[in-house]
Amino acid sequence: MPNPIQRRLRTVDVFTAVPFKGNPVAVIFDADEIDSATMQALARWTNLSETTFVCKPTSPQADYRLRIFTPAQELPFAGHPTLGSARAILESGLTPKTPGELIQECGRGNVRVRIDGDRLFFALPSPRFADPSDSMRDTLIRSLGIESDEIVAASVIDVGPVWATVAIRDATRVVALEPRYDLMLPLSKQGIVGVNVFARTASSSGTPYDVEVRSFVPGEGIAEDPVCGSGNGCVAALIQRERLLTTSTYVAGQGQCVGREGRIFVSFDADVIWIGGHAVTVVHGEIAVNAGAVE
Repeated sequence: MPNPIQRRLRTVDVFTAVPFKGNPVAVIFDADEIDSATMQALARWTNLSETTFVCKPTSPQADYRLRIFTPAQELPFAGHPTLGSARAILESGLTPKTPGELIQECGRGNVRVRIDGDRLFFALPSPRFADPSDSMRDTLIRSLGIESDEIVAASVIDVGPVWATVAIRDATRVVALEPRYDLMLPLSKQGIVGVNVFARTASSSGTPYDVEVRSFVPGEGIAEDPVCGSGNGCVAALIQRERLLTTSTYVAGQGQCVGREGRIFVSFDADVIWIGGHAVTVVHGEIAVNAGAVE
């Protein structure tokens, strides 16, 4: 067995300023010598929604290159790992090439990450929309346990990962959902990473956010993603396309059903959707990596 190499490791809670809330991502630095099979094995071992690996960029514009793994596969892009990795990279001492902004190279190309005080925002990759087929729509209804007339809008949205995204009428129903993951799993064979469900909150609800979101990803080994960046990007894209909100900014809440209490800040520019929030590092350390030892 090859001798292990020591690599810096940080775990960052994203979409929260409070440790042990939000959604954690494990960030492993100096990962160019780590092969893909070992990266995947490490992601299965951490068993977080995502584990990322910071590599040297190949794009001259980029500050770094990021590889992103769920416990099941590598993703071309994901939101909360982008923000959590950016926080870890900034804390490690990297000086951005462009003041106030990082450029992340990943499988979806170069992604801008804006530094806004103590919050970070990523520019959502341009979304691609497709209508769900009748059979997919039926699967969504049955797996979520909802009625067809509860649906306000639905779309399959590609932002790197592909999400089936469903708007329903009542935010209290979003919180109360008890999805059938066994019925949802076949969607992964159709290239769907997971299912987002959301609704506007009532003005009388007293909640500090405007939209309630949940994201289900049983095909990736994580039944419910606590607070999902790309999922919220798809939610924002559908809100914008269907004009479900009239404001240029809003705050989404996610994670209360799994005890995480995340907050996602969304803003619409003329041609960019920005998804952001706070991120707090909770683990500093090193990890011993047996690069090349996994078959």
